[in-house]
Amino acid sequence: MDAATAGNKEREAAQLLAEAEKRVKSSHSFLRGLFGGNTKVEEACEMYTRAANMFKIAKNWSAAGNAFCQAAKLHMQLQSKHDSATCFVDAGNAFKKADPQEAINCLNAAIDIYTDMGRFTIAAKHHITIAEVYESELVDIEKAIAHYEQAADYYKGEESNSSANKCLLKVAGYAAQLEQYQKAIEIFEQVGTSTMDNPLLKHSAKDYFFKAALCHFLVDELNAKLALEKYEEMFPAFTDSRECKLLKKLLEAHEEQNCEAYTEAVKEFDSISRLDQWLTTMLLRIKKSIQGESEGDLK
Repeated sequence: MDAATAGNKEREAAQLLAEAEKRVKSSHSFLRGLFGGNTKVEEACEMYTRAANMFKIAKNWSAAGNAFCQAAKLHMQLQSKHDSATCFVDAGNAFKKADPQEAINCLNAAIDIYTDMGRFTIAAKHHITIAEVYESELVDIEKAIAHYEQAADYYKGEESNSSANKCLLKVAGYAAQLEQYQKAIEIFEQVGTSTMDNPLLKHSAKDYFFKAALCHFLVDELNAKLALEKYEEMFPAFTDSRECKLLKKLLEAHEEQNCEAYTEAVKEFDSISRLDQWLTTMLLRIKKSIQGESEGDLK
């Protein structure tokens, strides 16, 4: 869009904001309050929303967010909870492009309304959005974890176990990165156990037990050995997996303090199944615990 069109849209939006403010002020007068004050507020709501959409077209995200917020507050005044929550979400989506913290404030306001209405699945979805803002924009992993955990709680309460597990796996991944290994182990084991009996999901169970075993390894080598035995007993299909075979080779190399054997086992695994960033990080941490091994590579 060219600058002239964007400017026109912003001017139209500003006129609508001025009109909306007039409507709100006139609704406060005594006579208006007796006769049709709500109509003026409803008209103002519509104007704020139209102005917000024009600001969106002009890519003025902060102004769009502010206008949606005004509409949300007026909808609340009219007891239109659902419309208010929708406007807060629209405000949050606009602010995401300009002011991440304000986006979080608006989404939290929407969540408060949805939980009050008993709409926990929608509230969970918005907790995930907030977690993603903390992950990518504000880089505050502790807060991202808290919102993923809250989303998982709401999903569990609504029996959406698959959605809950997705959130919990995010928590486990971050917990391990922050060296909160026990928390990560509990989640990986819990999700692995819940998926191993499901014909559609059981192929994923080996990945979760693999990740849990790596976290055990980072706590204590003996822990990892015992955990591996437990997983094989619980889930016999795990024994034949490449992940289980790799773990056994890593345990052996670690026991012998053989850095070359460790590196070779990882390299062989990576040549068939590419290691992602999380696995690479964990495997490097384990490698560094082998005597005489300082900062280094896996290959």
